[in-house]
Amino acid sequence: MSVSSIPGRRRRLNKTQKLSVAGISAMAVAALSFSLVPANADPKPEAETPVSAEPVAFASVAGTPQAKTVQASIIEQHSTAEQLVKAADLAKAKKAAAAKAKAAEAAKIKARAEAKAKAEAAAKVKAKAVAAERTQTQAASRSEARTPVYANNLDGWIRESLDIMRAHGIPGSYDGLHRNIMRESTGNPNAINGWDINAQNGTPSCGLLQVIRPTFNAYHVPGTSWNIYDPVANITAAANYAADKYGSMDNVNSAY
Repeated sequence: MSVSSIPGRRRRLNKTQKLSVAGISAMAVAALSFSLVPANADPKPEAETPVSAEPVAFASVAGTPQAKTVQASIIEQHSTAEQLVKAADLAKAKKAAAAKAKAAEAAKIKARAEAKAKAEAAAKVKAKAVAAERTQTQAASRSEARTPVYANNLDGWIRESLDIMRAHGIPGSYDGLHRNIMRESTGNPNAINGWDINAQNGTPSCGLLQVIRPTFNAYHVPGTSWNIYDPVANITAAANYAADKYGSMDNVNSAY
């Protein structure tokens, strides 16, 4: 059963179908007019002719010039309607394609902008890392430049000891240290006294400034070696002891 045969339901017609129905209706009306009023009929008949009650036949007028004209008009209207529908669909498709292309182009622009921003951020991070590394390297270089290099001889040992003494607030001068070192050991860091009272008591004097072990341990300065024969450690501990007992190694001019 078709939809049109179901009572209470109406089927919607598209624009082309509506025009076709209108054209067919117009053709039927025209055909009916031609059938009821012949072209050669007298407008004022002398006597009325009874009208037959039978249905009027339209077939006889279907091939007339008037009917053909109406039919051609209907066909032309139908064709025009189809063309309008096709044109509307084409315009709609073009509009959709243009919108899609515009969206794709916008997406590309956005992607390029995001990639550019990401690259710029990465470049900034890298630049900061390089700058930090450069700063650290420069600081290390400055630190190394500030760290003096001491010669491995009496002059270098005295100078290194003086720097340590200044850092710990121990008084003394180069001349005072040098003078007492030359008197006590003649500059020999391995010198040892095996005959004085200290040696007899089992604690011989050792090193550049002839320090005994108990004194060395008591006046040892942090940051120096615990080896009593180490030149810098020996000088610094002896200078620390002299500062405590005599105010400074500069005040010592004999055995102390």
